[in-house]
Amino acid sequence: MNRPRFLLALDQGTSSSRSIVFDVRGQIVAKAQREFRQIYPQPGWVEHDPHEIWASQIATAQEALAQAGIGAADIASIGITNQRETTVVWNRASGEPLCNAIVWQDRRTEPICAKLRKDGLEAAVREKTGLLIDPYFSATKLKWIFDTVPGARAAAGKGELAFGTVDTWLLWRLTGGAVHATDVSNASRTMLFNVHGNRWDDDLLKVFDIPREVLPAVHPSSHVYGHAQAGLLGAPVAIGGIAGDQQSALFGQACFRSGMAKNTYGTGCFMLMHTGPHFHASANGLITTSAAQPTATPEFALEGSVFIGGAVVQWLRDGLQAIKQSDAVEKLAESVPDSGGVIFVPAFTGLGAPYWKPDARGAIVGLTRGTTVGHIARAALESIAFQNAALLQAMGRDAAATAAAPGDRLPPLGGVEELRVDGGACVNDLLMQFQADLLGIPVVRPKVIETTALGAAYLAGLSCGVYRNLDELAAQWQVDRTFHPTMSRARAGELMQNWEHAVAQTTL
Repeated sequence: MNRPRFLLALDQGTSSSRSIVFDVRGQIVAKAQREFRQIYPQPGWVEHDPHEIWASQIATAQEALAQAGIGAADIASIGITNQRETTVVWNRASGEPLCNAIVWQDRRTEPICAKLRKDGLEAAVREKTGLLIDPYFSATKLKWIFDTVPGARAAAGKGELAFGTVDTWLLWRLTGGAVHATDVSNASRTMLFNVHGNRWDDDLLKVFDIPREVLPAVHPSSHVYGHAQAGLLGAPVAIGGIAGDQQSALFGQACFRSGMAKNTYGTGCFMLMHTGPHFHASANGLITTSAAQPTATPEFALEGSVFIGGAVVQWLRDGLQAIKQSDAVEKLAESVPDSGGVIFVPAFTGLGAPYWKPDARGAIVGLTRGTTVGHIARAALESIAFQNAALLQAMGRDAAATAAAPGDRLPPLGGVEELRVDGGACVNDLLMQFQADLLGIPVVRPKVIETTALGAAYLAGLSCGVYRNLDELAAQWQVDRTFHPTMSRARAGELMQNWEHAVAQTTL
């Protein structure tokens, strides 16, 4: 009997569901993608239909297998990676969602968060979870559902309802309702999970008035959770890995050791630096999160989020109409030797880490009569690099502040040897070179930039024995191109000062 030769990654994102078939060397064999509806019931609210999430995800899985010309028997294991924090509640008996999923972008629970902050709970929540009190995370979304849907909290207390992030919902559907579980990386984004002991926290459940009966079991990220039903893909297939999208990308980039960092350049940008077994509470606007964990041993990462990354290019296309297609931005930016002193701060929805200025608004400063649309395009690209440089500098400051701790090997910025990059915008060579220049360290683009899906595949492969250990996975990681810094540190520092001066002007 032939041993299964492939791994299937289900990559469930905010605007689309994708499935990618990888061979055991981590190379893409086939992929399929389907978009689904974004629902905006009122300003600040963002919802998804859980049925549409499921239908689009299973359809892409079937398409990807057909495209690859293989069957379920050829798949060693399935890995799931997902948009994080998005909250689903459903009836255990019927499988019907109680309401639409509340998406991570949704801000309806800010009044709940404001009261919790006012009650002085921020420090306790941060110490247990590593997170700030914010509508971003799942706990207040779940509380809002129980406060709003008649009878929901009572039904949950009787064990009639199930809560989950999107991975849990997909796992439930894949197994026909047999498995209600999640992994540590997704659990750590709920604001209900004590990341020090990898367990649901009774004190936090009391704060948010969440019945324990509604919660999924929590396992390591690499774990055989159950099996997809035979009728879905043609035969039962083990589900062997789950991780939230950014932790999955960190894993797919083979950032397994303390001090290794990756940045994903998508609509927004997400930078994570592995901190090993060390939990570091940031003093510089970052959050601490559980990394994808191959075993039961807790592992952590510092994380910073940039709200507007590649989205600034979409604005150039759709708002300013400076380009017709997004991939034309690099050529337009290269039409000038530099930005001509123009600095673009794309604070369209406020500024995320490390600034956390929700009232900031976008600004373009340094305009002269000689400014062209090329200068603005170049400044737009550079804004992505500036924001990410500020993130890594914040990580460096956190690291430096804790470097004296006994047994602590977390390096300051100067000890981060390289930044590994992925996401759609990382194919832009001009952006990557400027990023390296600002940081003063190499920026490394791998041959496979679908690292979110790859991380899920690797986690699944580990649990079923396709891979022996992390060393074997690290050896598979291959470089496409390395961008070495060419700018003097003095000039880079001057540019960062100019950037910070522009940021200061974004709050009216």
